[in-house]
Parts: sequence; C-alpha cells; structure tokens
Amino acid sequence: MAQTVTLGTSPEGPRPSYMYKVVLLGSMSVGKSSLAYRYVKSDFRELLPTVGCSFFTKILSLEEATVKFEIWDTAGQEKYQSVCHLYYRDAHAALLVYDIANKQTFSRAKLWLEELEKKFLPDEIVIALVGNKTDLAAEREVTTEEGEDFARTKGLLFMETSAKSNHQVNDLFMAIVQELLRREKEKASKPSPHGKVTVDLRASSTSTGCCRS
Repeated sequence: MAQTVTLGTSPEGPRPSYMYKVVLLGSMSVGKSSLAYRYVKSDFRELLPTVGCSFFTKILSLEEATVKFEIWDTAGQEKYQSVCHLYYRDAHAALLVYDIANKQTFSRAKLWLEELEKKFLPDEIVIALVGNKTDLAAEREVTTEEGEDFARTKGLLFMETSAKSNHQVNDLFMAIVQELLRREKEKASKPSPHGKVTVDLRASSTSTGCCRS
C-alpha cells in the first residue's frame, strides 16, 4: 500500500517505516488548510484560500512503525477543481472536509466522494468524512447524525473536528494511520508487484510548501 518502505529500529528489533500520501478535499473555506496547519504545527491560523495546492509533511514514531505523512491540501475554488485529480492521484488516504455550519459544503463532499470512487477501488484508499468547525455549533446546519449515517452507508471513517479549538484533529489523523497500518497487516502476506524503495525519514518532521497549478 505505502509508496515507500524502509526498516527502522526499536528495542524489539527492526520496525517498518511507511510513507503515505494524504489529500484534503472540500469546498473553499471549510478549513482544510487550518486542519493541516493545526495538525502539523500544533497551531491555528486563519489562512488565505489555497492556490493550487499546499504541501505539509509530518513524521510519526509509533510503537509498531514509523510513518511519514505527505499531506496535500487542495484548493477549494471551482476554477481549480478540474486539476485536483492531479493532486489526489496515487493518494493512500483522502479527507473529505465540510463545514458543519454550511449544508452546501456537505453536498459538495458527497460529490468529491463520487470522484474518488471513479479513480480508486475501495481497498486502494482510506477515506474519511470530516465535519469541521465544531466551534460553530450554534450555527450548525449538518447534524452529527447526518454525517455519521452517510459515512456508514459508504464505508467511510467519520469524525467531527475544529481546527480552531483543536477538537479531535490529532484523533482524526491517528484514525487514518491506524486504518492504513491495519490494511498493511492484512496485505503483509501478499507479495507486492512493485519493488520496495528506500526513503530517508531523518529529514525534518514538518515542512510546508506550495505548488501552483
């Protein structure tokens, strides 16, 4: 599943290392950039709309493996949607983000799911439906039950978050990595058709960049 695999070390012996591409999809102003920034930098900022795509990385040293996340934050504006497939190509996980205080963004998240279903088989990508901005609970237009029910029918992970108040942001990404690692274990007995490539994970644990369309 992972694009790159190396062996690290732990007191128990060799520990696998994986690199996963995670893409954030959703309408403009649902808080995709703020979610990524909160997770990677442990901080909150009201960020300007993304132009094309922003890029973050983070390394997790877990008991069972070392995981490097490449987080691709895509632009939500309509004019960039025709090229977004270039950014989520070869993704291992996708976060479909909507604003709980904006019903239209929930509908848009469903359309993003349809796009992903055209590109990936169910076992090729982990998809999470993310209701962001729980700090706006008084203005809520999408109930928790609506999100849960849709995610359940589609076999998606589901979580509500707030980048502003740091509500369940780390929990969201941990749920993603746990599901990715669970799938790795399931596929461990099956030989990969591709050779393993070595990657140096000793680089800085966080970085940001930007690519423009």
